[in-house]
Amino acid sequence: MNEVSGAQMVEQLRSLGVRQGGVLLVHTSFRAVRPVEGGPLGLIRALREALGSEGTLVMPTMTDGESVFDPRTTPTDGMGITAELFWRQPGVVRSTHPGGSFAAAGPQAERICQPQPLSPPHGPESPVGEVHKLGGQVLLLGVTQGENTTLHLAEALAPVPYSVTHPCVVEVDGVVQTVEIAETDHCCRGFQRADGWLQARGLPREGKVGHADAWLCDARDIVSVAVERLRAEPLIFLCPPDAACEECDRARASVAAPPR
Repeated sequence: MNEVSGAQMVEQLRSLGVRQGGVLLVHTSFRAVRPVEGGPLGLIRALREALGSEGTLVMPTMTDGESVFDPRTTPTDGMGITAELFWRQPGVVRSTHPGGSFAAAGPQAERICQPQPLSPPHGPESPVGEVHKLGGQVLLLGVTQGENTTLHLAEALAPVPYSVTHPCVVEVDGVVQTVEIAETDHCCRGFQRADGWLQARGLPREGKVGHADAWLCDARDIVSVAVERLRAEPLIFLCPPDAACEECDRARASVAAPPR
């Protein structure tokens, strides 16, 4: 495959519909994007250039929660090389959630990465929630709806009846302890349904960035359509009971579980 230049990527992003001066939440697999000029840092530069100096770039920088989180040093877990390099760049702000952090660069970075509740990690007061409030866009690069954290925001806003907890190490008043953080967790394969819902209304834009399939949609459109479906069928994102999906079975069981 031919290497895609930085200028070509900027043109691809703008043709796709990335708004100059806007807020853009990006989930990406660089393996799908490559080869491009400058590697992952070249992709980051292209994203920032497409947004312009008044735009704000956001990426997930989630961690494993197995040690005390330090936004200045704790590496990401499963987020990919682009996000891992992004949060380490000068001027990038990172939120302080011990498991569900995000990083941002641009005029809205401080607002997006402001302190947030532990639970839910992707609720209305999280970085994802702030992107939504600011009328931002969501870009999936070489990844599917299963990585779209804005759908977790929709679950919180619906709200769905399921919630499971995961242990996370935190430091409170100098004491290291493990706390259980509740979230709308499941296998996320059901998030693929959102593709069809949004396509039916002509809301997403699709194309290429580098060599990756690119999908772009307004966060508010994603949430509006998903919340509508979730209110009609609250368990629609969960695998059916006969699918033998341990994660979705656990979420389903939480619906019937007595309050603690």
